[in-house]
Amino acid sequence: MKKKIRLYDSTLRDGAQTKGVNFSLDDKIRISNILDEIGIDYIEGGWPGANPTDDKFFRSLPKLKNAKAVAFGMMRKRGESSHNDPGLNAVLNSGVSSVCLVGKSWDFHVENALKISQNENLDMISDTISFAATRMEEVLFDAEHFFDGYKNNPLYAIQTIKRAFESGASWIILCDTNGGTLPYELKNIIENVKKEIPEKQLGVHFHNDTDNSTYNSIESIRNGVAQVQGTFNGLGERCGNANLVNVAANLVLKMGYECNLKKNISKLTRTSRLIDETLNKESSGNLPFVGSAAFAHKGGLHISAVERDPKSYEHIDPKEIGNERVLVVSNQSGKSNIFNKLKKLKINLNSKDKKVIDFLETIKKQEFLGYAYDGAEASFELLAIRKFKKLKEFYSLESFKVSDEKRKDSNNNFSPFSEASVKILVDNKEFYSAAEGNGPIHALDLALRNALTKFYPNIKKLNLIDYKVRILTPQDGTKALVRVRIESKNEEAKWSTIGVSYNVIDASYIALHDSITYHLLKSQ
Repeated sequence: MKKKIRLYDSTLRDGAQTKGVNFSLDDKIRISNILDEIGIDYIEGGWPGANPTDDKFFRSLPKLKNAKAVAFGMMRKRGESSHNDPGLNAVLNSGVSSVCLVGKSWDFHVENALKISQNENLDMISDTISFAATRMEEVLFDAEHFFDGYKNNPLYAIQTIKRAFESGASWIILCDTNGGTLPYELKNIIENVKKEIPEKQLGVHFHNDTDNSTYNSIESIRNGVAQVQGTFNGLGERCGNANLVNVAANLVLKMGYECNLKKNISKLTRTSRLIDETLNKESSGNLPFVGSAAFAHKGGLHISAVERDPKSYEHIDPKEIGNERVLVVSNQSGKSNIFNKLKKLKINLNSKDKKVIDFLETIKKQEFLGYAYDGAEASFELLAIRKFKKLKEFYSLESFKVSDEKRKDSNNNFSPFSEASVKILVDNKEFYSAAEGNGPIHALDLALRNALTKFYPNIKKLNLIDYKVRILTPQDGTKALVRVRIESKNEEAKWSTIGVSYNVIDASYIALHDSITYHLLKSQ
């Protein structure tokens, strides 16, 4: 059996540097729980003291069952003692037992960025790591630009990591910070590093600027490294970081390495898509392993060959990674996946049942319209129940009206004002309600609640905790198709619902209606 590899995820910090990505506190908590569930070893939560969101995250750190939460920081500042450096102590006092501290290992940066001597940089590393090691269970030394430093001045680069290790660092992480290292360069560098640092305490972190981060991560492990860092879906600044999905899938399915994620390798596809959905991003269809087109076959010859012998065109069984085979010209594509989802919902049907095939066609039509059920399981469940169990709706909508305007207040400043009215039927009786809110969706939600409370008092326990809108057809400008995802919770659970329309209020109502229905259904 091959040795165990530790997976370190930095999505919540490195991923936040991606153009267009901005984590909310709820996003960070949700993604932490998702990563913890599948067995990631280390989850880097961010940089305490660097921004308010990271500070709030560490104050409300979720209870992790499998992973260790890590706080990121840097060496003490020049002229400060480790005891008195406020930035360093913000990291050490963040409430976690593991920290990853970045230091310079490239002499060029020491002299031109820090503008200090090489010896002073070594002293900063010694002071910081030794101080942190007395306070923390684990200290990881992040050797920034190590590979560039080694190629420029190998003796000094080795000196920096040796000083960190001797000062108490539990792990030495060799970083390819600008993503410029090529695979053939690794063996010699890592062999020389192992003369000073035990391989069981070595890790690597590659950026993807030359499209080699997955290859470099795998080659480093083949050469003895025991920890690999990266982000889910390769998020990160510039060209991103090593994609942990690809690295983990190759290590487990191709190379036989042990890691805690191994027993949950089939959850990688779902996890990848949930993270994209949380960030309101479109999942790339051609991502290796987990993309919607990763096992898609189009054209008569390919489809014929795949149906006879799947190994002809698929390097793994897509089920191993939680993905599915798609035969583009076949009306059976996706059938097994939908059937398995129905079984989980305790909807027991024969896989050849025409109802399943009809339901599959319904799902395809919905997805063509813009629905994405990977991030909205509650809407999928309701769609299935309505199809197979004939759900008795709690109410039916007759009409709604929403108005939004700006009014001048007493200080002559413009303030937004929203009002909504709804007409619904409950047990064939008509009810009307109106409400004001601080936005059109808030007003619509209040109007619905006002109408329903007398029939379903426990609707008061329903809370909407997140609301996201995504443009699906940006080429259409302001008349584009939009998708709304609403996350809700009650005292027992959290769930997500989805709505799609050319009208954002209509899309919001569809998602809101599913959220209310799901809450009432589960709290009966």
